[in-house]
Amino acid sequence: MTESTVSRRSLLVGAAAAAAAGVASGVAAPAVAGTGAPSLPPTGRAPLWKQAARKGIVFGSSIATWQLDKGYPRLHAREAGLLFTEDDLLWYQLKPSPDAPLNFGPGDQIIDFAESNKQLTIGAHLAWDEGFGEGWTDDDLWGLSRKEARRLLYGVIRKQVAHYKGRMNGWIVANEVTDPEERNKHGFRTNVPWFSTIGPSYVEKSFHLAEQGDPKALRIINEFGFETVNEWGDRPEPRRRAFLKAVDWLLDRKVPVQAVGIQGHLLADGFGRKFDERGYRGFLREIADRDLKILITELDVLDEGLPRNIVKRDQAVADTYRRYLDVTLDEKAVKAVVAFGLTDRYTWLDEDQPREDGGHRRPLAFDRRLRPKPAYTAISNAFKHAPERRQLWKLEKGR
Repeated sequence: MTESTVSRRSLLVGAAAAAAAGVASGVAAPAVAGTGAPSLPPTGRAPLWKQAARKGIVFGSSIATWQLDKGYPRLHAREAGLLFTEDDLLWYQLKPSPDAPLNFGPGDQIIDFAESNKQLTIGAHLAWDEGFGEGWTDDDLWGLSRKEARRLLYGVIRKQVAHYKGRMNGWIVANEVTDPEERNKHGFRTNVPWFSTIGPSYVEKSFHLAEQGDPKALRIINEFGFETVNEWGDRPEPRRRAFLKAVDWLLDRKVPVQAVGIQGHLLADGFGRKFDERGYRGFLREIADRDLKILITELDVLDEGLPRNIVKRDQAVADTYRRYLDVTLDEKAVKAVVAFGLTDRYTWLDEDQPREDGGHRRPLAFDRRLRPKPAYTAISNAFKHAPERRQLWKLEKGR
């Protein structure tokens, strides 16, 4: 038996290590930092969630229980109006091995954190080919019969959705299920265990289960690679076509897809030259024309190819945010912007794609000491200049 691999994102390595370190050092996970915690560095502006809300946009960020130290929870509570579950509903936490019962402890903790801070919530992910952890082998997944795979996947989805019914504003129902190359005629990835064992109907069924179990939560299909050539060499246009083909197949079959999540994992090096603004605007409009909401779900900027010098690097990262958001927020169907973390202290890129010069990645709005960076200013200014739109969700935060 061979260990199940992680092909594109191995953020769980860092998550597991940090979680272990937290347990070893006795780090608690409070809803907000308790007495004695240092004050947060000021930004000189209103919280980002409030700036975004003025234009009808929801701003949020991912966070995980292993990141709940003495400072970051307070920053997240201050700046984010929405919490995106980064790790705590992935199977390495939820169902760490084939025989393990479902463990809702970490998920409950992170949703409690969101509710204590009056934040909206998006749960990630119901159907994905990664996130299993070391307790799962390839044989455990690829070796299943169709009946066994359906029982496993659909059983977990049913219980997960039922457990959090009424507490999620949205679910990433299907994550990274399309591909321009290794795909069937409808655009769905074939090189994943659920497709191999069940077939493309697993995507369709997952949406129906989400609707049946938690009908008020927004149902989202989430994908990456639509902006420029990505770090794996994929060109954006074929990815857009494959994705839209898959979405159309689902909509034609009356599958209850309500929104598209776009993972904004951007590449700073040469972004201004490589970003086809006209093509991207057209892609967003095509999604909107299908009467689907758009959420930017995992926004960060990879600083690969940029100099070690922090001033120059931060400026290039900020410029990438500016160029991308100025185009993206022009589309009024874009209802939410969700960063993949707020602080460089906790970024998956340090573990998954470390810099060769040994420096820390700087992809997010706040640095490792929770101070605002030029990226923060770029995001803030993008909200300031964005056109107004009708807000997707009612925010309780600030009331």
